[in-house]
Amino acid sequence: MTLICVEATASSPTLCVDDGGSGGIPVLFVHSLAGNSGHWSSQLDHLRKNRRAIAIDLRGHGRSDPARDGDYSIEAMANDIDSVARALGLARFVLVGHSMGGSVSIEYAGRHPEKVAGLLLADPSGDGRKLPSGQVEPFLAALDSDSYDGTVEEYWKAMLVGSNPLIQENVLEDLRSIKKEVVIGGFRSMLSFDPIAALLRFPGKKLSVITHLNDMPISLHNLLPDLPDVNVSGTGHWLQLDRPDEFNRIMDGFLLSLADSAPSSIIS
Repeated sequence: MTLICVEATASSPTLCVDDGGSGGIPVLFVHSLAGNSGHWSSQLDHLRKNRRAIAIDLRGHGRSDPARDGDYSIEAMANDIDSVARALGLARFVLVGHSMGGSVSIEYAGRHPEKVAGLLLADPSGDGRKLPSGQVEPFLAALDSDSYDGTVEEYWKAMLVGSNPLIQENVLEDLRSIKKEVVIGGFRSMLSFDPIAALLRFPGKKLSVITHLNDMPISLHNLLPDLPDVNVSGTGHWLQLDRPDEFNRIMDGFLLSLADSAPSSIIS
């Protein structure tokens, strides 16, 4: 593992990544809101035996700097992927995104379909625009108040149902380390982001790996019936932490399917 920090650009602050391994088409991992590159440690260790694997800390998360302009939109965080890909010389790579990181990955893939060899979504956020305003506005108001700590932890704990206690403790600790404005900015953007239009702009291979928490009318696989999905049971929202072996097996199958369908010049 090598920690690399990419200098700030006009579109992104200084960003840090966990980079390592060699061989094959690189895989770039994008964490959830209030997550960090460490959420992918099992996947990085697994892939680096024969492939380059990179995990980014998005702006305001992990070791990366906060946004200079306070912009924590999905679109701005997709710029972070672009800044890292350019700095690391990634001409073509697989994107794996969890939750909000799925939205960020979808936005990037929709903008740059020629650079994304495949899109693997881990319990991705759905289309928040379809939630009733009577449900959304009180939640956002509570976040943007003195009730922030209790509101956000209650939300996280609901998503951690099914996780083992150690995972719950670690994920909540990561949440508490993130500044309030980063979390609120991420939520506001997820609730206004159009994932469907971005997904439709990406013609490449994609797969959504979902949990019991992600079978709602606003879930992407329900809105787009041609989006393949696989269900992982016995886990909370952070399935790659709770069920690393199962997630890695699904990921291996997805990567193999990309090799099987790629031109010979890419396979080599």
